[in-house]
Amino acid sequence: MDEDAKIQLKWKFYRLTIQLNIILLLVAVSVMVFFIFHSLYSVLIIIGMLIAALILSLDFLKKYKETKKWLYEQSEKDKKDDSTGQNGTI
Repeated sequence: MDEDAKIQLKWKFYRLTIQLNIILLLVAVSVMVFFIFHSLYSVLIIIGMLIAALILSLDFLKKYKETKKWLYEQSEKDKKDDSTGQNGTI
């Protein structure tokens, strides 16, 4: 994997990690709000947080699949370069 691809992978991984952490925090906070606060507004807040978590989850899955496909293409490209000897090895 060349240096540019490594940098791209690092940023893709950072984005997915942060997005997954936000999803988990939204779900965890909505559960805590459910048990701690008992009012009409707390129900609206819980629904809002769960909808946001669902939307982020769908985006996360889309980006995860794209990153997985991109990473697979990079490994295939490296295998092809290694077999033709373009990587500096004989």
